[in-house]
Amino acid sequence: MALATYACDPAQSRGRRHAEAAAPTRTDFQRDRDRVIHSSAFRRLVYKTQVFLNHEGDLFRTRLTHSLEVAQLGRSIARSLDLSEDLVEAIALSHDLGHTPFGHAGQDALNKCMSEHGGFEHNLQSLRIVDVLEERYPDFDGLNLTFETREGILKHCSAKNARAIESAEAPYADGAAGVGQRFLDHGQPSLEAQLCNLADEIAYNAHDIDDGVRSGLLTIEQLETVGLFGRFVEQARTSHPHLNDSAQDRRLLYESIRQMLSAQVADVIGETEQRLRDAAPQHVRDVRQLPPLVGFSQAMRVASGELKQFLMHNLYRHPQVVATMAQAQRIVRDLFAVYLARPHEMQPGFAARSSAVQAGTEDASLRARVVTDFIAGMTDRFAVREHERITGLRLLA
Repeated sequence: MALATYACDPAQSRGRRHAEAAAPTRTDFQRDRDRVIHSSAFRRLVYKTQVFLNHEGDLFRTRLTHSLEVAQLGRSIARSLDLSEDLVEAIALSHDLGHTPFGHAGQDALNKCMSEHGGFEHNLQSLRIVDVLEERYPDFDGLNLTFETREGILKHCSAKNARAIESAEAPYADGAAGVGQRFLDHGQPSLEAQLCNLADEIAYNAHDIDDGVRSGLLTIEQLETVGLFGRFVEQARTSHPHLNDSAQDRRLLYESIRQMLSAQVADVIGETEQRLRDAAPQHVRDVRQLPPLVGFSQAMRVASGELKQFLMHNLYRHPQVVATMAQAQRIVRDLFAVYLARPHEMQPGFAARSSAVQAGTEDASLRARVVTDFIAGMTDRFAVREHERITGLRLLA
């Protein structure tokens, strides 16, 4: 497939932080995707929470299945827009590598633990994993991904963190700035990165509806009151009258979700094509200097926002979910305190990194960061087992 002139062309990539010879059978973006898939961090996503803890059911989404769904949606849209499918896939599969165990509850707990040491944010941790923490190659740390994939991974970043990233960035061959500079310049990432951000939102809204109903915390009757989803339930009932039988609720749910996804994908493609015609970018450099070009229409943005608010109030803040996440946060806090005081309790590699840090005020933050790297890399079930081993308490059975 021929790429649009404003797409990211792997043959014109800004390159890697450490120069490597080109692969004979793969483009740079295909190589990035393959490195992510073979990484340890990617495999751990299969046992990391999306909304429901891993032990609560075999069919609930995990960070791994979520990432695969984002990649599928992203590639479908990229194909219609003549963007780089391989880059979209590489970004989608790596965007959640830095998530903690127990989803956003774990992230919030770890951020509070790190409040005096620079905080914690999963986008930054994802970048840290692919830049530093993966140990697969003899000559460099991390996965040495291309600029374009790393740019897409870093979805959010404060000015303080952006400056820190830029100070550590190795200069690229063309002298271009690193992945943090756009946050200082108020610029935009590539279209492929913008697309992954939106595919992420589309995916989690859809699969959280499915998981919410499967869990019994949401009902189709509740969801019918939400404008965006309700109209597709109505369409499904009209087009397939036999779905009005309550015994067919599972098929009704799937058909409604499928129609909603199709409508959102079509909306993104149509809106983005119009913005591209209006802005007329000729190169990815133009894209980075323009307002966001990938997005929903105004009507779909409002409708999607209403659905997100519904899920926030009725699923993510459901008393059952909140109670479980409170226990999960306690596990993270307890582990952080123990590892900081007794680093030998960590796995040998992390214990050695902590011991190598000299005693001092600034070094306290370095030791805390080692602990954070260890905890953030845990799966749900490993964190539960570690907490039980150290405290004797089984908080999440």
